[in-house]
Amino acid sequence: MPGCMAKMRRMWASFYLLLHTALTLGFIARVLIRPRLDPSVRLAWIMVIEALPIFGILTYLLFGEVRMNQAEVQRMADVRDRLTGLRLPSPNRLRRPASQLRPAIAANRAVGGMDAVDGNRVRLLPEADAAIDEMVDAIDRAQDHVHLLFYIWLPDHSGTKLAEAVMRASSRGVKCRVIVDALGSRSFVRSELWDRMQASGADCVTAFPWGLPFISILFQRLDLRNHRKIAVIDNRLGFTGSRNCADMAFAIKARYAPWVDILVSVEGPAVRQLQSVFLGDWMSYTGRDLGDMLISIDAVAQPGQAAQVVATGPDRRAGSVSECLATMLHSARDHVTITTPYYVPDAPLDSAIRAAARRGVQVTMILPARNDSRVVGATSEGFYYGLLAAGVRLFLFEPGLLHAKIATVDGQMAMIGSANLDRRSFELNYEVNMALFDTDFVGQLDQRQASYVARARELTLQEVRDWSWARRLRNNLLALASPLL
Repeated sequence: MPGCMAKMRRMWASFYLLLHTALTLGFIARVLIRPRLDPSVRLAWIMVIEALPIFGILTYLLFGEVRMNQAEVQRMADVRDRLTGLRLPSPNRLRRPASQLRPAIAANRAVGGMDAVDGNRVRLLPEADAAIDEMVDAIDRAQDHVHLLFYIWLPDHSGTKLAEAVMRASSRGVKCRVIVDALGSRSFVRSELWDRMQASGADCVTAFPWGLPFISILFQRLDLRNHRKIAVIDNRLGFTGSRNCADMAFAIKARYAPWVDILVSVEGPAVRQLQSVFLGDWMSYTGRDLGDMLISIDAVAQPGQAAQVVATGPDRRAGSVSECLATMLHSARDHVTITTPYYVPDAPLDSAIRAAARRGVQVTMILPARNDSRVVGATSEGFYYGLLAAGVRLFLFEPGLLHAKIATVDGQMAMIGSANLDRRSFELNYEVNMALFDTDFVGQLDQRQASYVARARELTLQEVRDWSWARRLRNNLLALASPLL
Protein backbone atom coordinates (compact mmCIF):
# COMPACT_ATOMS: atom_id res chain seq x y z
CA MET A 1 0.00 0.00 0.00
CA PRO A 2 2.76 2.56 0.84
CA GLY A 3 4.37 1.90 -2.52
CA CYS A 4 1.04 2.44 -4.27
CA MET A 5 0.54 5.77 -2.46
CA ALA A 6 4.04 6.90 -3.39
CA LYS A 7 3.36 6.03 -7.01
CA MET A 8 0.13 8.02 -6.95
CA ARG A 9 1.96 11.04 -5.49
CA ARG A 10 4.58 10.83 -8.22
CA MET A 11 1.84 10.66 -10.85
CA TRP A 12 0.08 13.71 -9.42
CA ALA A 13 3.39 15.57 -9.17
CA SER A 14 4.15 14.76 -12.80
CA PHE A 15 0.64 15.82 -13.81
CA TYR A 16 0.99 19.10 -11.90
CA LEU A 17 4.41 19.75 -13.48
CA LEU A 18 3.11 19.07 -16.99
CA LEU A 19 0.00 21.18 -16.39
CA HIS A 20 2.01 24.07 -14.98
CA THR A 21 4.52 23.86 -17.83
CA ALA A 22 1.72 23.83 -20.41
CA LEU A 23 -0.07 26.78 -18.77
CA THR A 24 3.16 28.75 -18.43
CA LEU A 25 4.13 28.20 -22.07
CA GLY A 26 0.59 28.98 -23.16
CA PHE A 27 0.49 32.29 -21.32
CA ILE A 28 3.98 33.21 -22.47
CA ALA A 29 2.80 32.60 -26.03
CA ARG A 30 -0.25 34.77 -25.33
CA VAL A 31 1.98 37.59 -24.11
CA LEU A 32 4.20 37.26 -27.19
CA ILE A 33 1.37 37.39 -29.73
CA ARG A 34 -0.59 40.26 -28.15
CA PRO A 35 -0.63 43.29 -30.46
CA ARG A 36 0.39 46.84 -29.48
CA LEU A 37 2.55 45.81 -26.54
CA ASP A 38 5.94 47.35 -25.77
CA PRO A 39 8.81 44.83 -25.72
CA SER A 40 9.65 45.92 -22.15
CA VAL A 41 6.10 45.09 -21.05
CA ARG A 42 6.25 41.67 -22.76
CA LEU A 43 9.54 40.87 -21.07
CA ALA A 44 8.28 42.00 -17.65
CA TRP A 45 5.18 39.81 -17.85
CA ILE A 46 7.16 36.79 -19.07
CA MET A 47 9.46 37.20 -16.05
CA VAL A 48 6.48 37.40 -13.67
CA ILE A 49 4.83 34.32 -15.19
CA GLU A 50 8.08 32.35 -15.03
CA ALA A 51 9.17 33.49 -11.56
CA LEU A 52 5.86 33.12 -9.71
CA PRO A 53 4.25 29.71 -10.36
CA ILE A 54 0.45 29.95 -10.63
CA PHE A 55 0.43 33.34 -8.87
CA GLY A 56 2.16 34.93 -11.88
CA ILE A 57 -0.49 33.54 -14.23
CA LEU A 58 -3.30 34.75 -11.96
CA THR A 59 -1.68 38.18 -11.74
CA TYR A 60 -1.46 38.34 -15.52
CA LEU A 61 -5.12 37.37 -15.84
CA LEU A 62 -6.11 40.17 -13.45
CA PHE A 63 -3.81 42.95 -14.62
CA GLY A 64 -1.94 41.90 -17.73
CA GLU A 65 -4.49 42.79 -20.37
CA VAL A 66 -6.82 45.73 -20.87
CA ARG A 67 -9.92 43.58 -21.09
CA MET A 68 -13.23 45.34 -21.63
CA ASN A 69 -16.77 44.19 -22.10
CA GLN A 70 -17.03 44.06 -25.88
CA ALA A 71 -20.64 45.19 -25.86
CA GLU A 72 -19.56 48.32 -23.95
CA VAL A 73 -16.64 48.90 -26.31
CA GLN A 74 -18.99 48.71 -29.28
CA ARG A 75 -21.46 51.07 -27.60
CA MET A 76 -18.66 53.58 -26.95
CA ALA A 77 -17.52 53.30 -30.56
CA ASP A 78 -21.07 53.91 -31.80
CA VAL A 79 -21.39 56.96 -29.56
CA ARG A 80 -18.05 58.28 -30.76
CA ASP A 81 -19.10 57.84 -34.38
CA ARG A 82 -22.38 59.62 -33.69
CA LEU A 83 -20.64 62.59 -32.05
CA THR A 84 -17.93 62.73 -34.70
CA GLY A 85 -20.63 63.02 -37.34
CA LEU A 86 -22.09 65.99 -35.48
CA ARG A 87 -18.71 67.62 -34.87
CA LEU A 88 -18.86 69.85 -37.94
CA PRO A 89 -15.69 71.65 -39.10
CA SER A 90 -15.24 74.62 -36.80
CA PRO A 91 -14.93 78.10 -38.32
CA ASN A 92 -12.36 78.65 -35.56
CA ARG A 93 -10.05 75.85 -36.65
CA LEU A 94 -6.43 76.99 -36.36
CA ARG A 95 -5.49 77.34 -40.01
CA ARG A 96 -1.82 78.31 -40.10
CA PRO A 97 -0.07 77.26 -36.90
CA ALA A 98 3.60 78.07 -36.47
CA SER A 99 5.89 75.35 -37.78
CA GLN A 100 7.03 74.37 -34.26
CA LEU A 101 3.42 73.74 -33.23
CA ARG A 102 2.32 71.61 -36.18
CA PRO A 103 3.73 68.23 -35.05
CA ALA A 104 2.12 68.57 -31.61
CA ILE A 105 -1.24 69.60 -33.07
CA ALA A 106 -1.13 66.69 -35.51
CA ALA A 107 -0.25 64.22 -32.73
CA ASN A 108 -3.08 65.53 -30.55
CA ARG A 109 -5.52 65.20 -33.44
CA ALA A 110 -4.37 61.64 -34.18
CA VAL A 111 -4.81 60.61 -30.54
CA GLY A 112 -7.90 62.59 -29.52
CA GLY A 113 -9.63 63.20 -32.84
CA MET A 114 -10.13 66.96 -32.39
CA ASP A 115 -8.59 69.98 -34.11
CA ALA A 116 -6.91 72.96 -32.50
CA VAL A 117 -9.42 75.82 -32.41
CA ASP A 118 -8.75 79.53 -32.11
CA GLY A 119 -10.78 82.25 -30.43
CA ASN A 120 -10.91 80.92 -26.87
CA ARG A 121 -10.64 82.76 -23.58
CA VAL A 122 -8.75 80.52 -21.16
CA ARG A 123 -8.24 81.77 -17.61
CA LEU A 124 -5.99 80.28 -14.96
CA LEU A 125 -7.93 80.03 -11.69
CA PRO A 126 -6.49 80.49 -8.20
CA GLU A 127 -4.63 77.65 -6.55
CA ALA A 128 -6.77 77.97 -3.41
CA ASP A 129 -10.24 76.58 -2.64
CA ALA A 130 -11.67 79.77 -4.17
CA ALA A 131 -11.34 78.02 -7.54
CA ILE A 132 -14.37 75.91 -6.60
CA ASP A 133 -16.30 79.11 -5.85
CA GLU A 134 -15.97 80.11 -9.52
CA MET A 135 -17.69 76.88 -10.55
CA VAL A 136 -20.40 77.46 -7.96
CA ASP A 137 -21.01 80.99 -9.32
CA ALA A 138 -21.18 79.65 -12.88
CA ILE A 139 -23.74 77.02 -11.88
CA ASP A 140 -25.80 79.67 -10.08
CA ARG A 141 -25.92 81.64 -13.36
CA ALA A 142 -26.79 78.61 -15.51
CA GLN A 143 -29.94 78.91 -17.61
CA ASP A 144 -30.16 75.68 -19.61
CA HIS A 145 -27.86 72.89 -18.41
CA VAL A 146 -25.02 71.95 -16.08
CA HIS A 147 -22.74 69.00 -16.87
CA LEU A 148 -20.24 67.83 -14.25
CA LEU A 149 -17.76 64.95 -14.36
CA PHE A 150 -15.26 64.23 -11.58
CA TYR A 151 -13.09 61.28 -10.66
CA ILE A 152 -13.21 62.28 -6.99
CA TRP A 153 -16.06 64.25 -5.46
CA LEU A 154 -15.85 64.41 -1.67
CA PRO A 155 -18.66 65.37 0.72
CA ASP A 156 -16.42 68.04 2.28
CA HIS A 157 -16.79 71.83 2.26
CA SER A 158 -16.05 72.30 -1.46
CA GLY A 159 -17.99 69.19 -2.46
CA THR A 160 -21.00 70.30 -0.43
CA LYS A 161 -20.94 73.80 -1.95
CA LEU A 162 -20.92 72.39 -5.48
CA ALA A 163 -23.64 69.84 -4.70
CA GLU A 164 -25.86 72.55 -3.20
CA ALA A 165 -25.32 74.70 -6.31
CA VAL A 166 -26.50 71.75 -8.42
CA MET A 167 -29.61 71.42 -6.24
CA ARG A 168 -30.38 75.13 -6.60
CA ALA A 169 -29.98 74.93 -10.36
CA SER A 170 -32.20 71.84 -10.60
CA SER A 171 -34.90 73.46 -8.49
CA ARG A 172 -35.16 76.40 -10.90
CA GLY A 173 -35.47 74.14 -13.94
CA VAL A 174 -31.87 73.87 -15.16
CA LYS A 175 -31.07 70.36 -16.40
CA CYS A 176 -28.18 69.01 -14.35
CA ARG A 177 -26.27 65.88 -15.30
CA VAL A 178 -23.55 64.51 -13.04
CA ILE A 179 -21.03 61.69 -13.58
CA VAL A 180 -18.66 60.52 -10.87
CA ASP A 181 -16.31 57.56 -10.78
CA ALA A 182 -17.73 54.79 -8.60
CA LEU A 183 -14.39 54.16 -6.85
CA GLY A 184 -12.96 57.65 -6.60
CA SER A 185 -16.25 59.16 -5.37
CA ARG A 186 -17.52 56.23 -3.33
CA SER A 187 -17.85 58.27 -0.11
CA PHE A 188 -19.85 60.95 -1.94
CA VAL A 189 -22.18 58.41 -3.58
CA ARG A 190 -22.91 56.95 -0.14
CA SER A 191 -23.59 60.38 1.37
CA GLU A 192 -26.90 62.20 1.73
CA LEU A 193 -25.69 64.81 -0.79
CA TRP A 194 -25.94 62.26 -3.60
CA ASP A 195 -29.51 61.38 -2.61
CA ARG A 196 -30.46 65.04 -2.23
CA MET A 197 -29.08 65.94 -5.66
CA GLN A 198 -31.13 63.17 -7.24
CA ALA A 199 -34.22 64.22 -5.26
CA SER A 200 -33.78 67.78 -6.58
CA GLY A 201 -34.08 66.48 -10.16
CA ALA A 202 -30.42 66.11 -11.12
CA ASP A 203 -29.52 63.05 -13.20
CA CYS A 204 -26.61 61.33 -11.43
CA VAL A 205 -24.71 58.30 -12.69
CA THR A 206 -21.58 56.44 -11.62
CA ALA A 207 -18.83 55.37 -13.99
CA PHE A 208 -17.64 51.75 -13.68
CA PRO A 209 -19.76 50.64 -10.71
CA TRP A 210 -18.42 47.60 -8.90
CA GLY A 211 -21.49 45.37 -9.22
CA LEU A 212 -20.52 41.74 -8.61
CA PRO A 213 -16.71 41.79 -8.90
CA PHE A 214 -16.23 38.02 -9.19
CA ILE A 215 -18.54 38.02 -12.22
CA SER A 216 -17.45 41.35 -13.68
CA ILE A 217 -13.81 40.26 -13.70
CA LEU A 218 -14.66 37.64 -16.32
CA PHE A 219 -15.54 40.39 -18.80
CA GLN A 220 -13.27 43.32 -18.01
CA ARG A 221 -10.60 44.64 -15.67
CA LEU A 222 -11.92 45.97 -12.40
CA ASP A 223 -9.40 48.80 -12.18
CA LEU A 224 -10.58 50.78 -15.22
CA ARG A 225 -11.48 54.28 -14.00
CA ASN A 226 -12.88 57.55 -15.35
CA HIS A 227 -10.23 60.00 -14.17
CA ARG A 228 -11.58 63.06 -16.02
CA LYS A 229 -12.44 66.46 -14.54
CA ILE A 230 -14.93 68.44 -16.64
CA ALA A 231 -17.62 71.04 -16.05
CA VAL A 232 -19.70 72.54 -18.87
CA ILE A 233 -22.38 75.17 -18.29
CA ASP A 234 -24.87 76.16 -21.01
CA ASN A 235 -22.49 75.21 -23.83
CA ARG A 236 -20.68 78.52 -23.18
CA LEU A 237 -18.37 77.98 -20.21
CA GLY A 238 -16.14 75.07 -19.30
CA PHE A 239 -13.73 74.08 -16.55
CA THR A 240 -11.00 71.47 -16.64
CA GLY A 241 -7.64 70.64 -15.12
CA SER A 242 -6.24 68.35 -12.45
CA ARG A 243 -8.52 69.41 -9.61
CA ASN A 244 -11.10 67.04 -8.22
CA CYS A 245 -14.20 68.34 -6.46
CA ALA A 246 -12.61 68.50 -3.02
CA ASP A 247 -10.92 70.83 -0.56
CA MET A 248 -7.17 71.28 -0.70
CA ALA A 249 -7.21 69.63 2.73
CA PHE A 250 -8.32 66.43 0.91
CA ALA A 251 -9.89 64.60 3.83
CA ILE A 252 -9.32 61.05 2.54
CA LYS A 253 -5.53 61.61 2.48
CA ALA A 254 -5.22 64.59 4.79
CA ARG A 255 -1.68 63.82 5.99
CA TYR A 256 -0.35 64.74 2.54
CA ALA A 257 -2.32 68.01 2.38
CA PRO A 258 -2.55 70.57 1.02
CA TRP A 259 -3.17 69.07 -2.41
CA VAL A 260 -2.02 71.63 -4.97
CA ASP A 261 -3.84 71.52 -8.31
CA ILE A 262 -4.46 73.47 -11.48
CA LEU A 263 -7.86 74.48 -12.82
CA VAL A 264 -8.80 76.67 -15.79
CA SER A 265 -12.02 78.18 -17.08
CA VAL A 266 -12.66 78.20 -20.83
CA GLU A 267 -14.97 80.17 -23.11
CA GLY A 268 -15.14 79.71 -26.86
CA PRO A 269 -15.00 76.79 -29.30
CA ALA A 270 -12.97 74.54 -26.97
CA VAL A 271 -16.03 74.36 -24.68
CA ARG A 272 -17.76 72.41 -27.40
CA GLN A 273 -14.90 69.92 -27.37
CA LEU A 274 -15.21 69.47 -23.60
CA GLN A 275 -18.96 69.04 -24.09
CA SER A 276 -18.30 66.35 -26.67
CA VAL A 277 -16.16 64.41 -24.17
CA PHE A 278 -18.81 64.68 -21.46
CA LEU A 279 -21.63 63.66 -23.80
CA GLY A 280 -19.59 60.71 -25.05
CA ASP A 281 -19.33 59.39 -21.52
CA TRP A 282 -22.95 60.21 -20.65
CA MET A 283 -24.37 58.52 -23.73
CA SER A 284 -22.14 55.46 -23.22
CA TYR A 285 -23.18 55.03 -19.57
CA THR A 286 -26.89 55.82 -19.92
CA GLY A 287 -27.80 54.99 -23.52
CA ARG A 288 -29.56 58.37 -23.81
CA ASP A 289 -28.71 60.22 -27.03
CA LEU A 290 -27.89 63.88 -26.38
CA GLY A 291 -25.80 64.36 -29.49
CA ASP A 292 -27.97 67.17 -30.81
CA MET A 293 -26.51 69.41 -28.11
CA LEU A 294 -23.36 69.62 -30.28
CA ILE A 295 -25.14 71.07 -33.29
CA SER A 296 -25.10 74.62 -31.92
CA ILE A 297 -22.70 76.98 -33.70
CA ASP A 298 -19.33 77.58 -32.06
CA ALA A 299 -19.12 80.87 -30.24
CA VAL A 300 -16.30 83.13 -31.40
CA ALA A 301 -14.44 84.99 -28.70
CA GLN A 302 -11.92 87.51 -30.01
CA PRO A 303 -9.14 88.06 -29.26
CA GLY A 304 -8.55 84.52 -28.17
CA GLN A 305 -6.21 81.66 -27.63
CA ALA A 306 -5.77 78.43 -29.56
CA ALA A 307 -6.70 75.29 -27.62
CA GLN A 308 -7.19 71.59 -28.37
CA VAL A 309 -8.90 69.03 -26.17
CA VAL A 310 -7.32 65.56 -26.09
CA ALA A 311 -9.50 62.80 -24.62
CA THR A 312 -8.10 59.28 -24.22
CA GLY A 313 -9.31 55.97 -22.87
CA PRO A 314 -8.64 52.22 -22.99
CA ASP A 315 -11.48 51.56 -25.45
CA ARG A 316 -9.52 53.49 -28.07
CA ARG A 317 -6.29 52.30 -29.65
CA ALA A 318 -5.30 55.57 -31.29
CA GLY A 319 -2.40 56.29 -28.93
CA SER A 320 -2.03 58.01 -25.58
CA VAL A 321 -1.11 61.29 -23.95
CA SER A 322 2.45 59.96 -23.79
CA GLU A 323 2.75 60.26 -27.57
CA CYS A 324 1.39 63.81 -27.51
CA LEU A 325 3.85 64.91 -24.83
CA ALA A 326 6.78 63.14 -26.49
CA THR A 327 6.00 64.98 -29.74
CA MET A 328 5.99 68.31 -27.89
CA LEU A 329 9.33 67.45 -26.28
CA HIS A 330 10.95 66.48 -29.55
CA SER A 331 10.15 69.95 -30.91
CA ALA A 332 11.61 71.75 -27.87
CA ARG A 333 14.46 74.14 -28.61
CA ASP A 334 15.05 76.21 -25.48
CA HIS A 335 13.25 75.22 -22.28
CA VAL A 336 10.73 72.71 -20.94
CA THR A 337 9.02 72.60 -17.55
CA ILE A 338 7.02 69.57 -16.40
CA THR A 339 4.95 69.20 -13.25
CA THR A 340 3.49 65.82 -12.31
CA PRO A 341 2.60 64.03 -9.06
CA TYR A 342 3.46 60.57 -10.40
CA TYR A 343 6.33 59.73 -12.73
CA VAL A 344 6.21 56.13 -13.92
CA PRO A 345 6.56 56.75 -17.66
CA ASP A 346 6.76 54.49 -20.66
CA ALA A 347 10.13 54.28 -22.42
CA PRO A 348 9.37 56.73 -25.28
CA LEU A 349 8.37 59.56 -22.92
CA ASP A 350 11.28 59.04 -20.54
CA SER A 351 13.65 58.95 -23.52
CA ALA A 352 12.13 62.13 -24.98
CA ILE A 353 12.68 64.03 -21.72
CA ARG A 354 16.27 62.87 -21.36
CA ALA A 355 17.03 63.45 -25.05
CA ALA A 356 15.78 67.04 -24.80
CA ALA A 357 18.11 67.71 -21.87
CA ARG A 358 21.07 66.09 -23.61
CA ARG A 359 20.71 68.30 -26.69
CA GLY A 360 20.88 71.43 -24.58
CA VAL A 361 17.24 72.17 -23.80
CA GLN A 362 16.80 73.39 -20.22
CA VAL A 363 14.48 70.75 -18.77
CA THR A 364 12.96 71.30 -15.32
CA MET A 365 10.77 68.73 -13.60
CA ILE A 366 8.77 69.33 -10.40
CA LEU A 367 7.44 66.41 -8.37
CA PRO A 368 6.15 66.08 -4.81
CA ALA A 369 8.73 65.39 -2.12
CA ARG A 370 6.26 62.98 -0.48
CA ASN A 371 3.98 60.80 -2.56
CA ASP A 372 0.63 59.47 -1.36
CA SER A 373 1.61 56.08 -2.83
CA ARG A 374 4.84 54.65 -1.41
CA VAL A 375 5.19 52.18 -4.25
CA VAL A 376 4.71 54.83 -6.93
CA GLY A 377 6.99 57.25 -5.08
CA ALA A 378 9.77 54.68 -4.84
CA THR A 379 9.27 53.65 -8.46
CA SER A 380 9.57 57.31 -9.52
CA GLU A 381 12.85 57.54 -7.63
CA GLY A 382 14.16 54.70 -9.78
CA PHE A 383 14.07 57.11 -12.76
CA TYR A 384 15.77 60.04 -11.02
CA TYR A 385 19.37 59.00 -11.69
CA GLY A 386 18.78 58.73 -15.44
CA LEU A 387 17.03 62.10 -15.54
CA LEU A 388 19.69 63.91 -13.51
CA ALA A 389 22.54 62.28 -15.42
CA ALA A 390 20.99 63.54 -18.67
CA GLY A 391 20.96 67.10 -17.31
CA VAL A 392 17.36 67.44 -16.11
CA ARG A 393 16.89 69.77 -13.13
CA LEU A 394 14.69 67.97 -10.62
CA PHE A 395 12.78 69.81 -7.88
CA LEU A 396 10.86 68.19 -5.03
CA PHE A 397 7.84 70.21 -3.86
CA GLU A 398 7.69 70.14 -0.06
CA PRO A 399 4.61 71.94 1.38
CA GLY A 400 1.95 69.34 0.51
CA LEU A 401 1.25 67.06 -2.41
CA LEU A 402 1.76 68.71 -5.77
CA HIS A 403 -1.06 67.20 -7.84
CA ALA A 404 -1.01 69.56 -10.85
CA LYS A 405 -0.23 68.13 -14.27
CA ILE A 406 1.46 70.72 -16.52
CA ALA A 407 3.96 70.62 -19.36
CA THR A 408 5.19 73.77 -21.12
CA VAL A 409 7.57 74.01 -24.07
CA ASP A 410 9.54 77.08 -25.18
CA GLY A 411 6.83 79.48 -23.97
CA GLN A 412 4.86 78.46 -27.08
CA MET A 413 2.72 75.48 -26.12
CA ALA A 414 1.49 73.65 -23.08
CA MET A 415 -0.63 70.75 -21.94
CA ILE A 416 -2.65 70.56 -18.74
CA GLY A 417 -5.34 68.17 -17.57
CA SER A 418 -6.08 65.01 -15.66
CA ALA A 419 -3.41 62.63 -16.98
CA ASN A 420 -0.42 61.73 -14.83
CA LEU A 421 2.87 60.68 -16.38
CA ASP A 422 2.30 57.01 -15.67
CA ARG A 423 1.11 53.95 -17.51
CA ARG A 424 -2.23 53.94 -15.68
CA SER A 425 -3.08 57.29 -17.26
CA PHE A 426 -1.68 56.21 -20.61
CA GLU A 427 -3.41 52.81 -20.85
CA LEU A 428 -6.17 52.29 -18.26
CA ASN A 429 -7.81 55.58 -17.25
CA TYR A 430 -10.23 57.75 -19.17
CA GLU A 431 -8.45 61.10 -19.23
CA VAL A 432 -9.01 64.58 -20.64
CA ASN A 433 -6.22 67.05 -21.32
CA MET A 434 -6.10 70.41 -23.03
CA ALA A 435 -3.25 71.62 -25.21
CA LEU A 436 -2.77 75.39 -25.37
CA PHE A 437 -0.94 77.39 -28.02
CA ASP A 438 -0.68 80.96 -26.75
CA THR A 439 2.47 82.68 -25.50
CA ASP A 440 0.71 84.81 -22.87
CA PHE A 441 -1.14 81.89 -21.29
CA VAL A 442 1.85 79.56 -21.49
CA GLY A 443 3.77 82.33 -19.71
CA GLN A 444 1.19 82.27 -16.92
CA LEU A 445 1.64 78.51 -16.61
CA ASP A 446 5.40 78.98 -16.42
CA GLN A 447 4.91 81.53 -13.65
CA ARG A 448 2.68 79.10 -11.76
CA GLN A 449 5.34 76.41 -12.10
CA ALA A 450 8.01 78.89 -10.97
CA SER A 451 5.95 79.32 -7.80
CA TYR A 452 6.21 75.55 -7.30
CA VAL A 453 10.00 75.71 -7.73
CA ALA A 454 10.13 78.47 -5.11
CA ARG A 455 8.49 76.05 -2.66
CA ALA A 456 10.68 73.09 -3.59
CA ARG A 457 14.23 71.90 -3.03
CA GLU A 458 16.49 70.83 -5.85
CA LEU A 459 17.63 67.22 -5.92
CA THR A 460 21.21 66.73 -7.11
CA LEU A 461 22.90 63.83 -8.83
CA GLN A 462 25.35 63.53 -5.95
CA GLU A 463 22.48 63.22 -3.48
CA VAL A 464 21.04 60.31 -5.46
CA ARG A 465 24.48 58.69 -5.61
CA ASP A 466 24.69 58.96 -1.83
CA TRP A 467 21.43 57.09 -1.24
CA SER A 468 21.87 53.85 0.68
CA TRP A 469 22.30 50.66 -1.29
CA ALA A 470 18.99 49.39 0.14
CA ARG A 471 17.11 52.44 -1.15
CA ARG A 472 18.72 52.21 -4.57
CA LEU A 473 18.02 48.48 -4.74
CA ARG A 474 14.36 49.02 -3.83
CA ASN A 475 13.91 51.89 -6.31
CA ASN A 476 15.62 50.12 -9.20
CA LEU A 477 13.75 46.88 -8.63
CA LEU A 478 10.45 48.77 -8.69
CA ALA A 479 11.55 50.71 -11.76
CA LEU A 480 12.11 47.38 -13.50
CA ALA A 481 8.50 46.56 -12.68
CA SER A 482 7.23 49.93 -13.93
CA PRO A 483 5.89 48.45 -17.19
CA LEU A 484 3.38 46.55 -15.04
CA LEU A 485 2.26 49.47 -12.83
